[in-house]
Amino acid sequence: MLSIILIGPPGAGKGTNAKRITKKYGIPHISTGDMFREAIKNKTPLGELANSYIKDGKLVPDQVTIDLVKERLSQDDCASGYLLDGFPRTLAQAEALKNIGQEIGRPVKFVINIVVDETILVERICGRRVCKVCGAPYHVKFMKPKVEGICDLCGGDLVQRKDDNETVLKERLSEYHKSTEPLIKYYQDQGILHDVDGVIDLDILLEQLDVVFKKQGE
Repeated sequence: MLSIILIGPPGAGKGTNAKRITKKYGIPHISTGDMFREAIKNKTPLGELANSYIKDGKLVPDQVTIDLVKERLSQDDCASGYLLDGFPRTLAQAEALKNIGQEIGRPVKFVINIVVDETILVERICGRRVCKVCGAPYHVKFMKPKVEGICDLCGGDLVQRKDDNETVLKERLSEYHKSTEPLIKYYQDQGILHDVDGVIDLDILLEQLDVVFKKQGE
């Protein structure tokens, strides 16, 4: 079973790498946001419960999130593996996930930590632009439009999101490190944490992960 947790700071490329990993190995990408939306859309009992908190502007209790994760990991498409993105965020959630894995026979086997220097994260995030008409993504350095400030697809204006600035990013990074460092030690102690360089070519990163997965499975 290829059961993975993917962690990394904002701008590390978790979304891009998650898509590539899940496509290559044929396992579902489970993000907490998608999981909530799916449960709410399908009107499952847990989805309805979570939605009752969300509609009131309240945080969804930890136990509801944990129960949703258990419900999702128990589904048939997770039988040969899964990739979790956005969970766990705390040690309590990590312990709960360990118990869930043991209970349903689908324990986490790999924790992939994407490591990127903060200066590179700032460059990545602060250079992001998005078309305000169609939402297409661009970057002032890495993914330039043909005409500066204009979307290639629809001709709409490219804008910078309010949160894509250095001040907000540093606040997010501070919070990320505060919550994630205990998780990194937790999974290091279990011997299942693997650091990868989030700056190298995506194909090389995927090759490195392939080596990790095969070696661990021997």
